[in-house]
Amino acid sequence: MTIWLARHAETATPTLFHGAESDVELGEHGQRQALAAAEWFATQQPTVVISSAMIRASDTAAPIAARCAVPHLIEPQLYERRVGPLSRKPRAEAEQIWNETNDRWQRGETAFAFPGMESFDELRDRTVPVFTRIASTYPAGRVVIICHGVVCKVLLVSLLKGRGPGDWNTIGRIPNLAMSELVSLGSAWETRQLLMVPPPVLAVNELAAANPLKTEA
Repeated sequence: MTIWLARHAETATPTLFHGAESDVELGEHGQRQALAAAEWFATQQPTVVISSAMIRASDTAAPIAARCAVPHLIEPQLYERRVGPLSRKPRAEAEQIWNETNDRWQRGETAFAFPGMESFDELRDRTVPVFTRIASTYPAGRVVIICHGVVCKVLLVSLLKGRGPGDWNTIGRIPNLAMSELVSLGSAWETRQLLMVPPPVLAVNELAAANPLKTEA
């Protein structure tokens, strides 16, 4: 089987720090990204599209499922990390706390979390069983999963052969609609592509960069 694991498109307020507490919608640029991604995924011929119930993930997945003429299913437990008091804060204000969290997870302190926030262990224990259930439900399927950046990274370092929390910083950042193509090895997973942004989405991003007044900040 093949699973494409991808982050949602850009939100309407990309300069703010969003978590499970902020069910923000896509911005105009994000909507264009989702439509561009739908064209790319159509060439991959998926059999089902699955997303978290959060608006930014569901509204990214919906045009992909429609373009590919396949079901769009919801997995509520794939919601973004709970970030408590950081929700909807400017990214600059959240950066120090987030960077310290990343560093401590990479050092193996996976139970660490600031008050009101979700730890790596809690994220792993919530999301890995969902991924495993999806894989067992579609053993010969071609599945697109649209969820959230931190969720994607927790799944990647938890599931990929030879990876672990120590790879948290080295695995790379996860831009909007960055996609990892995962194939099953039986008891583990490997990647054919890791955090690749589909070319049609890159084209939309380049156009937005060239015309910044036509998109959100």
